[in-house]
Amino acid sequence: MRAAVVAEPYHVEIRDIPKPSVEANDVLIKVEVAGICGSDLHLFKGTHAFRKPPAVLGHEMAGTVVEVGKNVKKFKAGDRVTVEPQVGCGQCRYCGQGLANLCLNKKVPGTPSWVGTFVEYFVAPEETVYAIPESLSFAEGLMAEPLAVAVHAVRRAELKPGDTVAILGSGTIGLLALLVAKAKGIETVYCTDVVDFNLEMAKKLGAKAAIHALREDPVEKIRSWTDDVGVDKVIIAAGPGTIIDQASAITRRRGRITLVAMITKPIPVYTYSFVFNEQTLAGSQTYQSQDFEEAVRLLSTKEVDVSSLITQELSLAETEQGLKMLADKAGNIVKIVVQP
Repeated sequence: MRAAVVAEPYHVEIRDIPKPSVEANDVLIKVEVAGICGSDLHLFKGTHAFRKPPAVLGHEMAGTVVEVGKNVKKFKAGDRVTVEPQVGCGQCRYCGQGLANLCLNKKVPGTPSWVGTFVEYFVAPEETVYAIPESLSFAEGLMAEPLAVAVHAVRRAELKPGDTVAILGSGTIGLLALLVAKAKGIETVYCTDVVDFNLEMAKKLGAKAAIHALREDPVEKIRSWTDDVGVDKVIIAAGPGTIIDQASAITRRRGRITLVAMITKPIPVYTYSFVFNEQTLAGSQTYQSQDFEEAVRLLSTKEVDVSSLITQELSLAETEQGLKMLADKAGNIVKIVVQP
């Protein structure tokens, strides 16, 4: 079968690889669409923490079941599905608490133990497969994965009705976090970014205000709108070096800051502000299964509509072009999907 492989940094090849075999608890899926994510960009650049070239791209997907293992009960050929792309070891303290996202030995696509999703056929354990309704397109269905990231981040942020919220970074995850916050009844959400298209999208999706962080001072703006108190909660979904200090500066005393952006290089942080204001900084790493289940539910019930976020559809042969578009921020881009 055909697969999009990062052969070396900045170079994708379409290669023929073996079609996966189906074990007793597996579901074999014909991939209808796969999504390009920021982590795929890290693999493309050779900077990903654990996915290293040569590797098959992708972990977001939706497709049609073509075969199931003998022990599979929930699915049959023809079902429309998406996949939660992580499997914990099942033995460690984190897996015992339902925290497979924190398992030190978890299996994820794009690694030697599990091929990526930029393939014609993808195999997954039944426990990771979720049905999607006919009312969703396959492209909307694959959005369950990044939406689950946003659901988890919002849960880690401990948002509640009446909170004022700022989301720093209005890319895919930031915009999805906005949609989840609005679905939870949060009325006041301020968004920042440095790309006009993303800011326009944030306003269309319900942000009270969208701030261009290079043309305006987010700290000055948000503090002026909150009577110099600051917002209750901040979600950081972008990675400039000063972003954590900026978040602290716009958060009220005893407010909470949740970091979902993958900032892989050390950055200086003014810790005194956190101590003096008793602010909490929390990390948010992918999702738990309950978050993925909630993401599928939000999509299926149309409580969250992601259709406007799917901005480009490409063929498998155009994968490298899509990665370069995302790297260069060329054009109006939120989510690029690829059809194998």
